[in-house]
Amino acid sequence: MSGINFGYIRVSTKDQNLNRQYEALKGYVSDEKYIYSDKASGKDMEREGFQNMLKAMRKGDTLYIKSIDRLGRNKAQIKDYLEQFKKEGIRVKIIDLPTTMQDVPEGQEWVIDMINNIIIEVYTSIAQQERETILQRQREGIDVAKTKGKHLGRPVLELPKEWAKLYKQWRAGKIKAVEFMNEVEMKKATFYKKVKEYEATL
Repeated sequence: MSGINFGYIRVSTKDQNLNRQYEALKGYVSDEKYIYSDKASGKDMEREGFQNMLKAMRKGDTLYIKSIDRLGRNKAQIKDYLEQFKKEGIRVKIIDLPTTMQDVPEGQEWVIDMINNIIIEVYTSIAQQERETILQRQREGIDVAKTKGKHLGRPVLELPKEWAKLYKQWRAGKIKAVEFMNEVEMKKATFYKKVKEYEATL
């Protein structure tokens, strides 16, 4: 019995669109129910679509992906999955790597294995290098911002020094909101905005 063709597509943020990868896979995976997708970072091991696909796949199946970095974010993770698929007898075909798409005569699978191993090694190294470059640039950007006195991340909440004590009294029903506002000299809109920001930090 011939295996099933599966497809996997992933984008790393909720705003990115899956359509481009989906269109690329449609020519190879005839049944849409076998195309699994995630909107999650490659470093997120708990990708639900990916995990469900792993459970559904069996020996003799083929997995189609648009590019190798869809499998994971770093070299180690991609290699682990490729080795897992190999061990389970699942063929991985990567549309962006034409050599992985070729069919070979029976008994010559070692040729494709050899080519794939070389390509996989090269591509995973590149993916890892790119990731490290991005992180390096981010670090440099944060350092530059710090020297310029910019604070990245959650802004520090500025509140009157009596705020915490008055907040507790107000929440305990000991003082009314109006009294609280008068004490901290805030208008209603500003007061409730600050309350919301303050409660988010609790």
